[in-house]
Amino acid sequence: MKRRKDSVVVSPEYRTFIEELKRRVLSARLSASRAVNRDVILLYWDIGRAIVEKQEHLGWGESVVEMVAADLQREFPASRSFSSDNLWRMRQVYLAYSTVELLGQVVPEMQRVVSVSKDTSVLGQSVPQSTMRDLLSAVPWGQNLLILQKVENNGARFYYLRATAQYGWTRNVLLNQIKVGAYERSLKEGKSHNFALALPEHLAEQAEEALKSSYNLEFLGIRREVKERELEERLIERLRAFILELGYGFCFIGRQHRLTLGRKEYFIDLLFYHRFLKAMVAFELKVGPFEPEYAGKMDFYLNLLNDKERANSDNPSIGIILCAEKDDVEVEYALKTKRNPIGVAEYHLQPKLPGSLKGKLPTAKQLADVVRTALPARGGK
Repeated sequence: MKRRKDSVVVSPEYRTFIEELKRRVLSARLSASRAVNRDVILLYWDIGRAIVEKQEHLGWGESVVEMVAADLQREFPASRSFSSDNLWRMRQVYLAYSTVELLGQVVPEMQRVVSVSKDTSVLGQSVPQSTMRDLLSAVPWGQNLLILQKVENNGARFYYLRATAQYGWTRNVLLNQIKVGAYERSLKEGKSHNFALALPEHLAEQAEEALKSSYNLEFLGIRREVKERELEERLIERLRAFILELGYGFCFIGRQHRLTLGRKEYFIDLLFYHRFLKAMVAFELKVGPFEPEYAGKMDFYLNLLNDKERANSDNPSIGIILCAEKDDVEVEYALKTKRNPIGVAEYHLQPKLPGSLKGKLPTAKQLADVVRTALPARGGK
């Protein structure tokens, strides 16, 4: 009997069975957590709304917030949710997301979402409070407060709420996205890719959202010209920061990922897997401007990845060429005949100098010359 039990435990069927049960438990826990969060946020919304309405209709002053907090804390002493500070936040959240002015400013961002996702469910005869209320309830309270405190533009608030709900951003990830101006960068044109030609429509739209037109690599601290291998090494050293810049969903597989064909070896600079695209994403790093031959090389690598390493359940592998600069027309022609999905994006190692200051500040050499002439000769006074 014991031998039979052991054989069951080590059998592939049993391990598959256990893994499936684990997934179901985790899924159930996640669903329960989301349901609890939704109920809590809706409760906070209703409390904030009730306080505002009483103040407007009955003329109650600001002191009512302190009174309500004290009464709720006496009734529910085990809960820390009903402090006066938190009740002020509930009131603030309701006011921030229920005004006519806000709803008018959010509509353009909703329309932009529709143009990308073709999900017209976010629009209706009324864009109103119900839409914002439902969106707020899909985001944890801490993230809601962070967006309210750090973001002033209402369209941007809608963007970060939607992204946090969709991708499950933690507070740290959300804060990083706000700091690097993810919303402002999402508005910029200039994404260069052939996703519409190489991928099914629904997947092309998701890939387009995952790709940025440019990547901010200032965190590397590079202030001089570097070779591609050094750039790669710096990115690996600051991998966490790089993944935050790429966006939620990227999982690192390895650097200089080895591929073989016959007796020859080929190496992909950086290889990731994207959880939501369900596809491998290969990155090639170029320290100079984009060249058309880079697209052919990436196309070749993606063919090898798909043939040799892509799982049956995976979507086609995607390539991203990161370069110092690009010409959109040149990129368009280079990608036109490629059958694999490839995107080309720029990266920035240093903050861009405002156009009004270009040519007006001294170069490093000019500054050094001035310093030398100003210093006394060696041995002088």
